[in-house]
Amino acid sequence: MDAVASLLDGPRAHGAFLLRSVLAPPWSMRIEDRAPLTLVAAVRGDAWIVPDGDAAVRLGPGDVAVVRGPDPYTVADDPATVPQVVVRPGQVCVTPDGQELPDMVEQGVRTWGNSPDGPTMLLTGTYTMRGEVSQRLLGALPPLLVVPGDSWDSPLVRLLATEIVKNEPGQEAVLDRLLDLLLIAVLREWFDRPGAEAPAWYRAYTDPVVGPALRMLHNSPAQPWTVASLAARTGVSRAALARRFTALVGEPPMSYLTGWRLALAADLLREPDATVGAVARQVGYGSSFALSTAFKRSRGVSPREYRVQSRRAAYDGPE
Repeated sequence: MDAVASLLDGPRAHGAFLLRSVLAPPWSMRIEDRAPLTLVAAVRGDAWIVPDGDAAVRLGPGDVAVVRGPDPYTVADDPATVPQVVVRPGQVCVTPDGQELPDMVEQGVRTWGNSPDGPTMLLTGTYTMRGEVSQRLLGALPPLLVVPGDSWDSPLVRLLATEIVKNEPGQEAVLDRLLDLLLIAVLREWFDRPGAEAPAWYRAYTDPVVGPALRMLHNSPAQPWTVASLAARTGVSRAALARRFTALVGEPPMSYLTGWRLALAADLLREPDATVGAVARQVGYGSSFALSTAFKRSRGVSPREYRVQSRRAAYDGPE
């Protein structure tokens, strides 16, 4: 696994919320579901995404937006259209005054809207639990990014549009994996665009010295790495590696390794059968105590407390 794959390996949708919306103007939906991450793909027609306190962004056919939660936003035919629908946690949809919806109706399998022949069709995929997307991935993203449909050639939006209306055995698993694939493809395209605010370590991945060092740290976090061993493997001196790594990534190699190990530990601790001891061994700590000490210093809670909080959050739904 390389440094890029390790970031994008985080998405793991489980029964994700997926919906096809068919709409005729005027329409406007206020999203207050507090989901950690949502994709919105325009199949046909136009739409606007209006983050609270920020500029509206237009979506055209083929465009895909990624919205990082939990802050609310609006999706509408026009930024000036007053919301008719409010989407609350758990994907509960009500009118702005909290009443049942009189106009938006179910039109078929995972299809909903105000007109079955509306000129706008959107696909929405929502990661509803924080454990489904790693915090490293969420931390690398802006609140809203858009990949224009004319800038990349991917069949995934069309494939998702075809599959989302099917109701066959195993369909939820198919849709979960398609959502993961679409997210990965969109983020890879966005990170590689000129001017994209990709994380420093992503840009450093192309460096002939720091890139291999990052790859080794990501591939084998349990190894007892030192600056000396990394330098020997990359063919430079310890001082040269430390200086170059810090300049490109923004922190020293061992500091980066600690952060990566703890991020991995946080994701692994969400697994139902994971023990603190097993997680400690997987991420390079010699004992449960050593992991607990580092984890609590970084995150303010012990691994066991973190696991309990994560499971409670998963049970209760998005924050």
